[in-house]
Amino acid sequence: MNNIRTSRLVFILLVAGLASSGCSTMTGKTTTDTASTGAQDAALADKDSEISSLQSTINRLKQSLAADESQKTATMAGAAGTELLPPNAKSGECYARVFIPPQYKTEQIRVVRREASSRIETTPPRYEWADEQVLSRGASERLEVVPATYEWVEEQVLVRPASSRLETIPASYDNVSEKILDKPAHTVWKKGSGPITKVDQATGEIMCLVEVPATYKTVTKRVQVKPAATREIAIPAEYKTVKRRVMKTPPTTRKVEIPAEYKTMRVRKLAEPAKSKTIPIPEVADTITKRIMVTDGRVEWRPILCKTNTTPGVVARIQTALDKAGHNPGPIDGVIGHETMSAVRSYQKSKGLPTGGITISTLKSLGVMYQ
Repeated sequence: MNNIRTSRLVFILLVAGLASSGCSTMTGKTTTDTASTGAQDAALADKDSEISSLQSTINRLKQSLAADESQKTATMAGAAGTELLPPNAKSGECYARVFIPPQYKTEQIRVVRREASSRIETTPPRYEWADEQVLSRGASERLEVVPATYEWVEEQVLVRPASSRLETIPASYDNVSEKILDKPAHTVWKKGSGPITKVDQATGEIMCLVEVPATYKTVTKRVQVKPAATREIAIPAEYKTVKRRVMKTPPTTRKVEIPAEYKTMRVRKLAEPAKSKTIPIPEVADTITKRIMVTDGRVEWRPILCKTNTTPGVVARIQTALDKAGHNPGPIDGVIGHETMSAVRSYQKSKGLPTGGITISTLKSLGVMYQ
């Protein structure tokens, strides 16, 4: 088994080496892209040779593993063959392969529930009260501003400067009456009257040319006597007297000393500092009862009772003993039947006896004589 495990380990290592070799080949090919073609072919040939060598080694290891497995199988078959028949058998006795249960023993084991340790115990500090002058505010200084001083003064303030304005003198007019011709002198025809008698409608009418004298009317019109004109009028400046507040002295600063202030307070002072000490804590352990296997269960050839080497009387005694032990064997008829064998197996398991048949140790446990 150790050789097989060693061979498998070597096989795994070789496969890992082959994989890394392949990776290195690809890496070499990548990094030598700019190299000459001849150098690449030589490197690839070397790697192919190395891979072939590793493949041959792997094939040899596989053959070795197969041979080891074959040898192991043959060994197991030979070992099983030696137990096909009971060893040291006696004439006239029956044997069966029975299962011998594992053997146990009881031991008292000490189990530590808690390891030994230690703890640190601390004594708190002790304080005392005392009256003490405590500085509540330290000495300092502050800047105090001396304000400026002012006074009132009177002065003439120009309200409006001197100026001038243009004044317009309007034109002057007068009303003048004038007689103007309304209608000139002219003549008009008018019908006249006289001794002439009309003979008919076409004769006898008198027409006179009369002179009409000219007519006049009086018209009043406004006539400009003097045209419009302008003149400049001077406007003097205006002043008023005002009172104004003028700074007499500018503001200044001065330093004012502020003394320190103290007050009496009750203060808590450390009288004794804190102390600590280490206290060991013993371990806590229990004693428990543990069932430990001494031998494994196994299968062995053991002499048993069967129809060949027993009698109905012995079987009846076995059935009676099983019934007394609380395992029902069915009817006590001296026949090894299904119920009897079931009671035997139940009894063997309760007593921790080998199972698989009515063994001699089972008969001794039941107190039955078989000879």
